[in-house]
Amino acid sequence: MRLAARIAKIKPSETLAITAKTNFLRAQGRDVIGFGAGEPDFDTPVNIKNAAIKAIESGFTKYTPVGGTDELKDAIVAKLKRDSDLEYKRSQIVVSCGAKHTLYNLAQALFDEGDEVIIPAPYWVSYPDIVVLAGGLPVIVNTKEKDGFKMKPEQLKAAITKRTRAVIINSPSNPTGAAYSPEELKAIAAVLMDKDILVISDDIYEKIFYAKFPFADIASAESKMKDKTIVVNGVSKTYAMTGWRIGYAAGPEEIVAAINKIQSQNTSNPTSISQKAALEALSGDQSVVEKMVREFQKRRNVIVDALNVIPGIRCFSPEGAFYVFPNVSNIYGRSYKGKKITNSAELIDYLLDEANVAAVPGAAFGSDDHIRLSYATSLANIEEGMKRIKNAVAKLD
Repeated sequence: MRLAARIAKIKPSETLAITAKTNFLRAQGRDVIGFGAGEPDFDTPVNIKNAAIKAIESGFTKYTPVGGTDELKDAIVAKLKRDSDLEYKRSQIVVSCGAKHTLYNLAQALFDEGDEVIIPAPYWVSYPDIVVLAGGLPVIVNTKEKDGFKMKPEQLKAAITKRTRAVIINSPSNPTGAAYSPEELKAIAAVLMDKDILVISDDIYEKIFYAKFPFADIASAESKMKDKTIVVNGVSKTYAMTGWRIGYAAGPEEIVAAINKIQSQNTSNPTSISQKAALEALSGDQSVVEKMVREFQKRRNVIVDALNVIPGIRCFSPEGAFYVFPNVSNIYGRSYKGKKITNSAELIDYLLDEANVAAVPGAAFGSDDHIRLSYATSLANIEEGMKRIKNAVAKLD
């Protein structure tokens, strides 16, 4: 059977594949500790679930407008004003089936064949493939650990060509947890200010933030960039609502209208019930978010400290999100039972086979010197998992 050529240009999501493999092994009776899943382990807050139940009971189960209900758009407008002092109208908001869907639709609306999109690495696994599926060319800018995994203005400037259409900034970042300060974003903005280049600001981990400086995206850090920025966010990570599939974008009316047009032909509206739940998430009691973030920060401290005492591993302390991205390259070249480990994928296989620990190879994120572990799991799992990794590394010759 002949498939479209575009299928050969992309790869499946490594993070979802690892999660599926972990679940399969557990079903077979293996005691696997999973550090692969990029979702909070907390339950969706009760007030949000009750809003969904009420929506079902009241019959709010039909089609809604393609780009979301007016009341949810109004809640998003209020949230952006409240949290970032960014002002938008309903016509500048579109709601989609998760932030990934938002990003996919955005790429389809913006990129033509050969358009270049600058993506700092390490990057979320789906960015390059989403660009490729739209016909664009990912231009990867490799950041350095000593720079906090953040793209420097001079690196951005060097990557820009006459074909550059957009830059993707994810802060806090998946997989590193790195976050740009307002001053760093202003320096990035200074490079872009006089250029016809858009910024896609992926703010999905906005609330899971531990840095000493305040959260900002490029539109709030530099007001002159607002009209050239598309802010992407959602309820998945902040409110433990990954399965509800609600994401959104805020930006120029022309771009939002284009996303609506595309969405009308691929999914129509996001789920009506999930929109009511998202409305409650954005407008209701926010104290549960603070509790989750405090717990994530506690887990971060434990996992970073544990990794940094394992010989051959060096771990950057994240400023946000719920991932660590330790450098494991000093382990490469060592062997177990005659089998040498030479890259992140081989190390991940070794840890799964010998330690019953599942993580994601850094190569999937554009850095083969690292692996990614999610600490969106219990402290007990983290402590046991770190013991298993330490023992497994000690077995290597």
